[in-house]
Amino acid sequence: MYLPSRPWMTAAPTRAVIAALEARGGPGCARFVGGCVRDTLLRRDGPELDIDIATPLPPAEVIAALEAAGLKAVPTGIDHGTITAVAKGRPFEITTLRRDVETDGRRAVVAFTTDWAEDAARRDFRLNALYAESDGRLHDPTGGGVEDAHTGRIVFVGDPRTRIAEDYLRILRFFRFYAAYGRGEPDAAGLAACADLRQGLLSLSGERVAKELLKLLAAPDPRPALTAMAQTGVLGVLLPGAGDLARLNGLVEIEGARSDSVLRLSALLPDDRERAPAAIARLRLANATRDRLLRACSDETVLAPDMTAQAARSAIYRLGHATFADRVKLAWAKLAWAGAPSREAAAWTDLLTLAQTWTPPPFPLNGADIKALGVSEGPKVGELRRTLEAWWIAQDFAPDRQAALAELRARVAQPTSAPPRESGDPGL
Repeated sequence: MYLPSRPWMTAAPTRAVIAALEARGGPGCARFVGGCVRDTLLRRDGPELDIDIATPLPPAEVIAALEAAGLKAVPTGIDHGTITAVAKGRPFEITTLRRDVETDGRRAVVAFTTDWAEDAARRDFRLNALYAESDGRLHDPTGGGVEDAHTGRIVFVGDPRTRIAEDYLRILRFFRFYAAYGRGEPDAAGLAACADLRQGLLSLSGERVAKELLKLLAAPDPRPALTAMAQTGVLGVLLPGAGDLARLNGLVEIEGARSDSVLRLSALLPDDRERAPAAIARLRLANATRDRLLRACSDETVLAPDMTAQAARSAIYRLGHATFADRVKLAWAKLAWAGAPSREAAAWTDLLTLAQTWTPPPFPLNGADIKALGVSEGPKVGELRRTLEAWWIAQDFAPDRQAALAELRARVAQPTSAPPRESGDPGL
């Protein structure tokens, strides 16, 4: 059996790397492996495809072969046998065949081998243990990888519990690959092993968990996988309090594949304002992602399809365009899955359109304007600015600088015993 011929297989950089390795180790000593083979078999490869290569050549010989051919060799994971070749700016990850000597559920000590079957035996799923020679000749050492890929079955190589005990992240990868490639019910043996060993996920770093979780959520429709994760208790270990999938289900319904993985993650977080930040902190996300999630779940502003345009503008001003849009989508998603009338969709859409088209004007006053009227520098300046800004927002941002200065003068001239002038933020 052969892979269909694809442009990446015959591209000049690919040919250069394969030729360099075969010049050292002979024909067939370099095989494409893993995702590039799987996705090409399924016609799901594209220009951004990661090309991984396996070889029996030891790392030192890989480096020598690449350098002899004038290619750049980067020892990105040399302890585990991985060298990154760079040909005409394109990276290729080359890994020496290996077998596990020792594992602890997070990392492995490996020994190099020349046995392709041994290398396949340590991989996670059968559809990822596929190899192809440079001419496309396909090798399926487990005997089930090709069929699994075509039928959408995610099956562990060998015993599921053994594979998971080697690296508990494979629990999350089981559901991630099911979301991306699975069809029908999940493999029963794999599902049972994930359920039984789910507490092992707590031993993993937040960064590794977050990376896999966001990849899972990027699938066109992650709902079947997340449902299985919730039923097995895996989701509760990863995100305590995230057992309710209503908001995520609604988000996929209203946005389909257009919803991004970060927004989907925010839909999974519990509505509890104490547990949500704790779950976010556990994932050790990049700062921008972390801050977006916190803004999406921590504000008490209530958004509703019947809110007035003035109230919506006020919310956009306080939250910012991006956070307002995220919170509109989350509020809409929860109501949509609960069976909210379809006529509300137009109102939600109008709110999103407003977030895209309305630009809040800058507040026309600053601290210097207040101090110029004799107000002593200190807390009073900040307090007066905040009350003036609330008044300006309540006037729907209409007062210009002259009107705002007049209001400022009137407030400064007010006796402290007089009742405060009306201010607020209607609709929030």
